[in-house]
Amino acid sequence: MSWSKLKQQLESFLSPALVGRVEYRATSYRYSPDKSGNCYITVDKKNVLNMNDITGLIRWYQTEQEIKNDPDVLIPVSHEEIEAVRKDTKGTVPEDRLQVIARSRKSSGHAKELLSAQAVLSKSNFTVVATTFLSTSIEDNLESNDILLNVLALIDRRVGKKRILNMSEQIKLKHPAVQYFYELRRSTL
Repeated sequence: MSWSKLKQQLESFLSPALVGRVEYRATSYRYSPDKSGNCYITVDKKNVLNMNDITGLIRWYQTEQEIKNDPDVLIPVSHEEIEAVRKDTKGTVPEDRLQVIARSRKSSGHAKELLSAQAVLSKSNFTVVATTFLSTSIEDNLESNDILLNVLALIDRRVGKKRILNMSEQIKLKHPAVQYFYELRRSTL
C-alpha cells in the first residue's frame, strides 16, 4: 500500500478531537539506497514519536535504570518467580534476598521488552505495523506489547470515553510514549 493511502486510512480512524492536532509524517531519500526514510507522529506540529531514532540504546539503558531505581515502580513478584530464583541459586541465597533478586530480574526483563518495542523503525517497518493495526481488532491492538500499536489504538475514534477512563491502571505499566498519547487522548474527553 502506498504511503499516501496508508496515511489517509490512519487519519480516517483518528478521534475527532485529535483531527488536525495529530499528524503522520514520512520522509524518503530517493537517491540514497541505504536510507529507507523516517516516519514520525506529530502533535500540534511537534515531533513526538520518531520511528528512526539513533539514541534508542541509550534510552533503553536509562529506562532500565529508571525502572530499577524508582521506588514508586512496584513490580509484583509471584511465588513461582521466587522459586525459580531459589532453584537457580541452588538454595544458597537467604530468603529475604530471593525476592530482591526476582524483582531485579523481572525489572530487567521489563526493560528489555521496552528495548525490543523501542527498536529503531524505518518507514517500511512503520508501514508494516500500521497495516497490522488496520487489519487487527482494536482490543488486540490495545493489549499488544508493541508501542506503536498501542499508540495508534489510543488515538483511534473506536476507543470510547469509558474504555479510556478504565484503562488508567494498565497504562502505568506501558512505555512513556504510550502514556503520553493516553494523556493526550484523556485530555480531549
